[in-house]
Amino acid sequence: MPQIYLDNAATSYPKPESVYAAVDHYNRSLGAAAGRGGFRAAVEVDTVLRRCRKRAAELLKAEAPERVVWTFNATDAINLALHGLLDDGDHVVTTAAEHNSVLRPLGALSDSRDVEVTVVDVDVTGQVDPMAVRNALRPSTRLVAVQHASNVTGVIQPIDDIGSIAHKNGTLVLVDAAQTAGHRPINLSDWPVDLLACAGHKGLLGPLGTGLLYIRPGIEDQMAGFRQGGTGSFSQENRQPTSMPDRFEAGNPNAPALFGLDAGLAWIEEQGTDELVTHEEALIERLVSRLEPLTDVTVIGPAPGAPRVGVISLVSATFEPHVLATVLDESFGIQVRAGLHCAPGVHRAAGTFDDGGTVRLSVGPFSTTEEIDEACEALASVTSS
Repeated sequence: MPQIYLDNAATSYPKPESVYAAVDHYNRSLGAAAGRGGFRAAVEVDTVLRRCRKRAAELLKAEAPERVVWTFNATDAINLALHGLLDDGDHVVTTAAEHNSVLRPLGALSDSRDVEVTVVDVDVTGQVDPMAVRNALRPSTRLVAVQHASNVTGVIQPIDDIGSIAHKNGTLVLVDAAQTAGHRPINLSDWPVDLLACAGHKGLLGPLGTGLLYIRPGIEDQMAGFRQGGTGSFSQENRQPTSMPDRFEAGNPNAPALFGLDAGLAWIEEQGTDELVTHEEALIERLVSRLEPLTDVTVIGPAPGAPRVGVISLVSATFEPHVLATVLDESFGIQVRAGLHCAPGVHRAAGTFDDGGTVRLSVGPFSTTEEIDEACEALASVTSS
């Protein structure tokens, strides 16, 4: 049975062929640790990893490559930002739409460091009102932590408005761009954002085990690192280097995965972000229009035509989410995700929490209109039977 993969919000699949080839080239032909040798293979590894960092910085319009810190995923990047920045008595504003990658570290910090957290409500689509953020701010608010787009409903948050409001208050801004990096243009040079976290294995099309944290110049001096160790630089010193990005990177980087990420970023450069956005929007428009006539199915999220990323959540009047997802997989080979998607607040706002969440379909650059049509036909046949 052919498989139709519609879980790109979790991790992108398939990857460009160049990504597989790059990982294989490192593993079979190089194998050297980055920054730990002067022989030819090690120099090639260093060259590719520097190029990867440069490509990531250029895609995000960051000031310089050294503003990009490698992490193992978006969760790791968010933990680095939150644990590195927040201290006893700090106040943080976040939203009910956030992923547990934000909510759980904040919960841990509220227990261990007496960090106070205000969670702003969202509407039924997962959208946050910038005025609600403004009303939650205090003179002492240290940070606003907000997602760029919901991994449940796909709704895009008004980052410009939220960031401007926070900066007027003297408050830093952390954006979780796990669902938008590579899917939507991001211009950090023109954005009121101080830290941005994203995964390398989602829209950036790299392998699992890759992620990054962007840190605006000067913010690093307000942060503590929670890993120390070898960097291949300043080895004569018994303290972690203070230069970027070494001050937040310790130990061997995940070189084979970063080779793959470099190839994924190169593929995005070749295609162009505008082309990828156009492709994704066409698929989502088709998906929403094909789902609309299904009387047993309700789409959760923005109204048709409203800005969103390539994520659709739905509920069935007949099937629980996990049952419907299992039927789609076992009977039609359609791979989707069911449940709360690690974002319980969105489901509470949408009224889907008590019923086990939603079924989520998420497209990627290699998704096709034929796959969308087959998924909708499968949903129609199952929910009308």
